[in-house]
Amino acid sequence: MTPDQRDDVILALDTLCPMHCLIDPKGEITHVGPTLQKLRPRDPMPGMAFLDLFQMTYPRAVHAMQDLRAVAGRQIRLRLHFRDLPRTGLQGVLVPHGQGGALVNLAFGISILDAVKEYALTSSDFAATDPTVEMLFLVEAKSAAMEASRDLTRQLQTAKIAAEEQAFTDTLTGLKNRRALDHILHRLIEAGQIFALMHLDLDYFKAVNDTLGHAAGDHVLERVARILIAETRTEDIVARVGGDEFVLIFAQPCDLQSVDSIAQRLIQRLEKPIQWEGEVCRVSASLGTVLSLDYAPPTARGLLADADRALYDAKRTGRGRHSFHHELAGQRGATSAPRLLKGKEQCATSR
Repeated sequence: MTPDQRDDVILALDTLCPMHCLIDPKGEITHVGPTLQKLRPRDPMPGMAFLDLFQMTYPRAVHAMQDLRAVAGRQIRLRLHFRDLPRTGLQGVLVPHGQGGALVNLAFGISILDAVKEYALTSSDFAATDPTVEMLFLVEAKSAAMEASRDLTRQLQTAKIAAEEQAFTDTLTGLKNRRALDHILHRLIEAGQIFALMHLDLDYFKAVNDTLGHAAGDHVLERVARILIAETRTEDIVARVGGDEFVLIFAQPCDLQSVDSIAQRLIQRLEKPIQWEGEVCRVSASLGTVLSLDYAPPTARGLLADADRALYDAKRTGRGRHSFHHELAGQRGATSAPRLLKGKEQCATSR
């Protein structure tokens, strides 16, 4: 065989059997396919003894080159693994080659998926007719489909969260809406949590809409929302439940004096003129408050109804005022005898 012919044979072997190995009569490797060499990129295999590189597990009686030659051409599937780490398992067949040498063609067998991950193998590392190529294609297709499914799931989850957030948010003010309030009230009542519920209605807001238009009214509502947020804590609930109606929930331990202090502070801030396009908008606020511990058990409908009654009592007695519902029932008010919801902690502090 001429050198050119030998080169052609080697090229053909590299293409058709990229995991092959040529062994000389002394048992030394003279050439390996590109994929086999890729498994040990830092250690060139040519020149190494085949049995120093690999440990035979079947047949077990193979310890030297003459043992290898003894199984050449027989219908025996060799089983072996690398002696060093990682000890990737391989299988193959051996045929005589040249004068006392051998050709071994290796494959991964059932360890193919692990090997692909371990050595970052691709379809180009295998012969075009190797079933492994089709298997890798299926694995990649499955992986792509699973990733697409995960992406879709993430998108749907994000869209669901956004939709739920939008469904619970007042579009004008960015506050929670009535739907969100109902959900929160149900949760607090189910948990048996003590809280104060304050219903706030703007006074003279209709006059702003009638004289300056709805754009001015929207500006006032946005300004009111910012004030309510500024005067409450992050754990407090502020919701817009109607045109110019708001509900605040203080779900932390608090006393009546603290709640009334918050109400008076809100009244003072909301009475300040609001500028809009060179015009002055003037509103005030009336507020009614109920305490969950006055009910056994509390219901959302009952709390909101009684807070509404306390609110309109505040309007009836002059507007720009705050009223507790239990005062309407003849109980002593906050100014004469502070009633503790739990302990003496302040319900909220000014920001």
